[in-house]
Amino acid sequence: MKTLLFVAAGGAIGASARYLVGVGSGRLLGYGFPWGTLTVNVLGCFIMGLLIEAMALRWSVSNELRAFLAVGILGGFTTFSAFSTDFALLFERDQYLAAGFYLAASVGLSIGALFLGLAIVRAL
Repeated sequence: MKTLLFVAAGGAIGASARYLVGVGSGRLLGYGFPWGTLTVNVLGCFIMGLLIEAMALRWSVSNELRAFLAVGILGGFTTFSAFSTDFALLFERDQYLAAGFYLAASVGLSIGALFLGLAIVRAL
C-alpha cells in the first residue's frame, strides 16, 4: 500500500508536468502540431534512461523511491517511457523478434484501438 501511495503522488506530479509542457509548447510553438506530446515522450524517455541506469549502477534506492520516480512521475509524464524501457529490455536480452513484435503490436494495436473507439462512439 505504501508503494501505491508513492506511485500515486508521483503520477500527480508527472501528469501536472505533462499538462504544463503541453500548454507551454503550444504557446511557444503553436497548436498545429503535437509539440507537447513529442516533447514529453522524448524528454521522458531520456530521463527514464538516466534514472534506470543510475538506479541500477550508481544509486542504492528503495523500491518506493524507484516506483515514485519511474512509475509515478515518469509514468504520469509519459507512458511512452515505460514502453521504451520494456522494448530496450527485450532488445538488450537479444530477444529481437519479441522486441520487434512488441514494437509493432504496441503501436499498431494502440492506434487501431483508438480508431475502433472513435468508430464505436460515432456509430452510436
